Amino acid sequence: MNQPRTQLQEIIEAVEYVVVGKREVITLTLTALLARGHVLIEDVPGVGKTMLVRSVAKATSADFKRIQFTPDLLPSDVTGVSIYNQRTQEFEFRPGPIMGNIVLADEINRSSPKTQSALLEALEEGMVTVDGQTHQLPEPFFVMATQNPIEHGGTYPLPEAQLDRFLFRIQMGYPNEMEEMDMLDRTENTHPFSHLQSVISVDEIEQLQQEVTGVYVDDSVKQYIVAIVRETRDLEGVELGVSRVVQLRSCVRVRRMLCKWSRICAS
Repeated sequence: MNQPRTQLQEIIEAVEYVVVGKREVITLTLTALLARGHVLIEDVPGVGKTMLVRSVAKATSADFKRIQFTPDLLPSDVTGVSIYNQRTQEFEFRPGPIMGNIVLADEINRSSPKTQSALLEALEEGMVTVDGQTHQLPEPFFVMATQNPIEHGGTYPLPEAQLDRFLFRIQMGYPNEMEEMDMLDRTENTHPFSHLQSVISVDEIEQLQQEVTGVYVDDSVKQYIVAIVRETRDLEGVELGVSRVVQLRSCVRVRRMLCKWSRICAS
């Protein structure tokens, strides 16, 4: 347990050096990454959403890709496209930006539902289908999407099927006064991101993900999860309770990671 604990603490400290005062957000992000889930960050501009994703990618040596979602973005701009090669007389697949280890889906709600739907298969199954051909996404595969909760002009609300693909929906919030002073000191000469070093490899991330799948979950914990899920179906004020298998599986992922963190990060 000492090695995973040390690795995770090193990642948190490396990212926190750039994204000041957001240890809980960083911990939740790593929790989703190791649980093979995805994160939706909903907050106002200027709180460090993009910098958080870039820092996590750099600290973990992951292949980072960014997709700027705009109203004119097409599904093929996300997944890739097949192009006919006249020399070989065959179609060649040109992968899109979704083919990365850590993908930033920036302002995801600014694209049309048709484009957003291109992410459904990728987020849930780790693959994309283009022209009838299925292409496996790299491992690990982790999407962090952002959206602005204030400005609604020209945006498309994420459908329930899309929201269901995210393990966490979190907010970063503004830093406090001391944290903002610390940020000014750190960026006085150069930005701390330029000094951020990788502390773990992609292969080691995959090993940690395998560690998570091996965590023992007692039947009492499973019963607790099922009880929560079933309660949402009859809870007053809840329009639609948890009813799909994928949602139950997500709950199990969360619980497994909480068990894991309680062992790894215990002081």
